[in-house]
Amino acid sequence: MSPHPALGLLVGFCALIGLLVGSFLNVVIYRVPRHESVVSPRSACPSCHVAIVAWDNVPVVSWLYLQGRCRSCRSPISARYPLVELATAALFAGAAARIGFDWALPAYLVLLAGLLALACTDFEHMVLPKRIVYPVLGLVGLLLLVAAAITGRWHDLLVAVISAIAWFVVFFALNAINPRYLGFGDVRLAPVLGLALGWLGVRYVLLGFFAANLVGAVVGIALIATKRMTRQQQIPYGVFLAIGAAIAIYAGPELLRPFQAY
Repeated sequence: MSPHPALGLLVGFCALIGLLVGSFLNVVIYRVPRHESVVSPRSACPSCHVAIVAWDNVPVVSWLYLQGRCRSCRSPISARYPLVELATAALFAGAAARIGFDWALPAYLVLLAGLLALACTDFEHMVLPKRIVYPVLGLVGLLLLVAAAITGRWHDLLVAVISAIAWFVVFFALNAINPRYLGFGDVRLAPVLGLALGWLGVRYVLLGFFAANLVGAVVGIALIATKRMTRQQQIPYGVFLAIGAAIAIYAGPELLRPFQAY
């Protein structure tokens, strides 16, 4: 099947939206772990606390123009800010290219934005905040409900809901068995992933879980082998859950093609 003639426009539009959303995600990543509002006050330099003017808040461009420094005090501005913006743009463009003109696309854009924010927060603070997880779960669920109502894909929605419940039960049990290796933040995140991947099919749910654990195991073994981590240290499992979900979304059709007959 040839691609939709306007697919390139959709990809470009989603990439642009991703840059803007990425700018907001930077606020979420910085403020939520500090229990601050993501709405007010206006963004300010963490060093001199001078409010950032609108023309210094243009995604990526402002950071490059200011050479990665605050206009007022010239303190360095972390490269994480443009990197998150570019990553969000890339994730949104990739989702648009993979999913195309589908009513479920907005749900996956929300999911990917939320997973990026959660992965960054978990990597830095070893926590998956409820203030991010629950809104993402609610929005993804609502948008998939809208997609099902418009397209009539009620069976896909049912599979998604069952997958969400199943993932929650499995992760809850794992946390109960050994909470040291699986935090409750991961339990909260599980139904988000089960819901989103379940809409694509049960095989995608299994692929996401397998990919998350495979990548986590490889990284963990490498860190232990290089003595950058001990066996007793916890790893930010949410990061690998996010990676596993992304692998299932972007590469699922190719990875699962050999198993279509089963």
